[in-house]
Amino acid sequence: MLTSVDPDVIRVLGDPLRLQIVTLLARETLCMTHLVEETGAKQTNLSNHMKVLREAGLVETEPCGRFTYYKLKPDVLAGLSEQFAALADSARTASENKRACP
Repeated sequence: MLTSVDPDVIRVLGDPLRLQIVTLLARETLCMTHLVEETGAKQTNLSNHMKVLREAGLVETEPCGRFTYYKLKPDVLAGLSEQFAALADSARTASENKRACP
């Protein structure tokens, strides 16, 4: 069954900095200090972006002493990938389905 892609997740990933964060977290679990070093963004700006990523269900936190580590939730991205794959499959057959004009 074809499901629609979650527009909120697409919107969240549409921001270049958030996409960069997701790309970094796909390689390793990082704390805020690492993210500041890697992105060059201010800590407050990153905190806001991390909140958006957490609320979208893409990232989870892991406390470690006085630091908080962030890690990507691969199942969410895999589900998104499956939804896009289903849309692509549908588009392949859509060229055969042509609605007649009135």
